[in-house]
Amino acid sequence: MRILVLDGLRQSDAYIEPICGVAIDELRAKGWEADSIALRGIDVDHCRGCFKCWAKTPGICIINDAMRDIANRVVQSDVVLLVTPVTFGGYSSEPKKAMDRLIPLISPFFTTIGGEVHHKPRYEKYPALLGIGILGKSDKESERTFKTLVGRNAINLHSPRWDAEVLISDQKQETVRERIRTLFAKVG
Repeated sequence: MRILVLDGLRQSDAYIEPICGVAIDELRAKGWEADSIALRGIDVDHCRGCFKCWAKTPGICIINDAMRDIANRVVQSDVVLLVTPVTFGGYSSEPKKAMDRLIPLISPFFTTIGGEVHHKPRYEKYPALLGIGILGKSDKESERTFKTLVGRNAINLHSPRWDAEVLISDQKQETVRERIRTLFAKVG
């Protein structure tokens, strides 16, 4: 199984970086091929909302930066694992930009999914979406919001499966490892 890890940890999040390392170790222990992209280390522009990726260059963002390659790698993966600090229930800034820039992966045309209107898929196959959110301390509302956000993104990106887990930065490593194992078991 091919996994793409979008590492959304910021420079100031070095104290929680071991959680991302545990996730990658667990992926490799399962025999899965895991590639990690540290989003903080690349220059990614914000989505302009111009929709040229739908009308002018279908499937390709007009902004020629690293997100073109990342979007291509996303659609070629079996699973995308998003690791991010939870900020007001959502993703931190870098993963948020990356998720916004995945809009070329869907079609501008509409369909109904679960009684809601969504964009049709552009491709035959999409990856499962997993989210690992990291909080400094327990916050049930932020945890609920984060899990809902990952689920809504999974619907929009036509992910066949999804799940999310929120970890607390000072949890014991064995607790973190067990919760990550449980998350991965749900997709593979």
